[in-house]
Amino acid sequence: MATPEVGAGETRPPAQRPQGRMEGISQASARIPFKLKVAVVWIVIFLVLAFLFNAADFDTQFMRDRADFVLKGLTYTILIALASIVLAVVLALLGALGRLSRNPVAYGVSGFYASFFRGTPLIVQLFLITFALPVIVGNLGLPQSFEELLTLDPFVAGIVGLGLNYGAYMTEIFRAGIQSVSHGQTEAADALGMTYPQKMKRVVLPQAFRVIIPPTGNEFIAMMKDTALVGFLGVVVAQAEIFRRAQLVAAADFKPIEAYLLAAGMYWALTAVFTFFQSRLERRISKGYVRGGTTTAKEKKAQFMSASAAGGAGGGAGMAEIDTEEDVSGPELKGQGH
Repeated sequence: MATPEVGAGETRPPAQRPQGRMEGISQASARIPFKLKVAVVWIVIFLVLAFLFNAADFDTQFMRDRADFVLKGLTYTILIALASIVLAVVLALLGALGRLSRNPVAYGVSGFYASFFRGTPLIVQLFLITFALPVIVGNLGLPQSFEELLTLDPFVAGIVGLGLNYGAYMTEIFRAGIQSVSHGQTEAADALGMTYPQKMKRVVLPQAFRVIIPPTGNEFIAMMKDTALVGFLGVVVAQAEIFRRAQLVAAADFKPIEAYLLAAGMYWALTAVFTFFQSRLERRISKGYVRGGTTTAKEKKAQFMSASAAGGAGGGAGMAEIDTEEDVSGPELKGQGH
């Protein structure tokens, strides 16, 4: 088939397949920043949720009136989570060292601890700590002082139960973090004559914490939501956390859906805040370890433009530096050759 002739001064466009509608949409979408697309998706989701919330005809006035009472439990939710995570970190560190130890007693105790508290439900552990410990002490015939000591307030029992449970899970996180440190580091510490505590304190643990902290942050966020289980232990109103207060409001006003939605929104907001701080902490810890750093796309573009400008305007200066290095090293090499 003969092709049409091209006149003088004209160029023939390359043969291209006609673009479809989807390809055009894809190319147009590529020009939109990814974060903007995600923001649009979130806005659409929130609009849909707002429509469904409005269609469900919830008592919003009741939710506004009771929000202050439920929100007062935020302080105790954070206190329980903070105290529990401190206890969990201590237990996890001891458990991880026991799991890595060659001492059969330490290895056996740490293994039993991790197995029991990971193998039984958290709510069962909370009830056992709150109600079973005093009965066990009384049946063993131990002094009354022991029974009084182990009769824990529900608030304290919740902290102990959460700390024991999450410490068992975090034991494996700490163990993996310690094992992630290169053997060459420990061998160098041994060569310097460090004792085992010195080696762990000065060499191993500082490097292991970089690996341990991100998953520990996830455990802390999960723990804040599990503080809702403490309300089942019968915590008094003065020490009630968010979910317990929502329960009281729901029982008093016979509006359980509104009360629990209010509590869910508060937990969600609390989780979002701590997730933000966790991401900032992870970004800070990863500096110096992630190849290429944490330079944003805008910063990379600015660096590229400045480098291009410097290359165009000061290319001679760059060449002058190379020539200077050659002039300095040249005589030395010649002198060595003679």
